[in-house]
Amino acid sequence: MFKIMKSAAAAALSAAMLLAVAACGTSDAATDGQGKASNTTTGYDVSAVAKDDAIAALVPESVAKDGELSVGMELSYAPAEFLAEDGKTPVGYDVDIATALGKVFGLETKIVSSTFDSIVPSVGAKYDLGITAMTINEDRMQAVDFVSYYKAGSSWVVAKGNPNKVDTSDLCGLKIAVQTGTVQEEDANKAAEQCKADGKDKVEVLSTKLQTDAATSVVTGKADVFYADSPVGAYAITQTDGQLEALGDVEGTAKQGIAIKKGDTQMDEAVRQAVQKLMDDGTYLKILKHWGVESGALDKAEINPTDLS
Repeated sequence: MFKIMKSAAAAALSAAMLLAVAACGTSDAATDGQGKASNTTTGYDVSAVAKDDAIAALVPESVAKDGELSVGMELSYAPAEFLAEDGKTPVGYDVDIATALGKVFGLETKIVSSTFDSIVPSVGAKYDLGITAMTINEDRMQAVDFVSYYKAGSSWVVAKGNPNKVDTSDLCGLKIAVQTGTVQEEDANKAAEQCKADGKDKVEVLSTKLQTDAATSVVTGKADVFYADSPVGAYAITQTDGQLEALGDVEGTAKQGIAIKKGDTQMDEAVRQAVQKLMDDGTYLKILKHWGVESGALDKAEINPTDLS
């Protein structure tokens, strides 16, 4: 999934983030719920989650007829969704939540690998749901419905020691790595426009399809900083053996949502009730704790929430 890399540092990041195994506001340590470190390249076991007949009855026939719940994900977004050591098996907290939702519906969950920016246009056509650490915003709600299930913020990550002296209060003249289609890309482009309008040094926004490529750009020196959901940034830092570090505090915590075909009120309600059931019975929090991201937990699932923070 990575482009050809020339440095040993880049190779190390690639191996750690893709083979050892992609927004926000958490860097909690992953545990098994009993204080022991968990194997975070193995998903949380949701096999005990049972079908809820009342909730399953809400699922539209168009979704339930083939016995499968298809879910679009961008599988380079650790620890939300990425590939395990075999390079084939999807893992991450979004994968576990998607699998648990399928069980509540009495359906087999099928993960469909997609680029992040293609997911919203494909919901309801290529797959039933989009679950990929996606921040809910007004623009996206024009295209799809959302059920809120997590909250996250954005974080800046630089090379250890911040050798390029990045100051997030003045981004002019910097090369900023982001993932295509994210709110961080939007923010970086706004900063670039402002620097241009002010007649200051140009901001170069390096937009990549894969979040792992954005992190690697900083390790290799191609970019000065990368901007991402904070769980992703924190995970990248842990996987680079001290080559990266966070810069400043987490910014702009916002809700993330499960994307559903616009106007499909029946599926909206089915997903809302299923997520709420997982929250209420403790499964949801156990999944988040397994991956060390429980700081972003919500206690209420909402359809197209008005409060996005």
